[in-house]
Amino acid sequence: MNNKLTVPIAIVLGGVIVAIAVYVSTPKKSSTGSEIHAELVRPVGGSDHIFGNPAAKVLIVEYSDFDCAYCKTFDETLRQIVANEGAKGDVAWVFREFPLTEIHQGAMADAEAAECAAVAGGNDAFWQYAGLLFENQPADPSRFGEFAQSLGLPADAFASCYADASSTVAARITADRQNALDMGAQGTPFSLILVAGKPPVVLNGGYSYDAAKALVDEALKNAR
Repeated sequence: MNNKLTVPIAIVLGGVIVAIAVYVSTPKKSSTGSEIHAELVRPVGGSDHIFGNPAAKVLIVEYSDFDCAYCKTFDETLRQIVANEGAKGDVAWVFREFPLTEIHQGAMADAEAAECAAVAGGNDAFWQYAGLLFENQPADPSRFGEFAQSLGLPADAFASCYADASSTVAARITADRQNALDMGAQGTPFSLILVAGKPPVVLNGGYSYDAAKALVDEALKNAR
């Protein structure tokens, strides 16, 4: 009797194990509200930090954290993308602040320093200062003034902005961060490729140059 039951039971158990394996390995929609709502991305405007041609057909909007190691690598990737794919002015990169203050203690200070560099020296100063923050990651706040000085920024303007950063640039940083959260972003870098008249393409995380280039090349085709 036991021998007769052994085979059917084994078959049933095998089926259950296979079913569990299939269920576990099948991608599922999150039930926690973490879906991405790319359509909520804030339109790019004159107040944004833009690297490249502001009138480019393809815009890469990145929400980034200066203390994020993946953001540092992706920063290098996007600089290559704009230098190569954007050589004719068709691709530009927009940087928005997304300090992950829950896990990076210095993220907000970094964001404030970068924004104060923009206040003191404009768009080019922002991008140069951003590069220094990534190069020196994690940056020591005691060197923020030194970084500003190395770029020839007005010392008083930078120092005054940073000392009063809570009222000078905090609203901008908060707005950028909130826009990322509204879209469902949960980490950095979080980016979107925008082409007029087309749905945004989401890049959730850091991408290699080749992977990012493939998406940008496709966006360029769609923009023509």
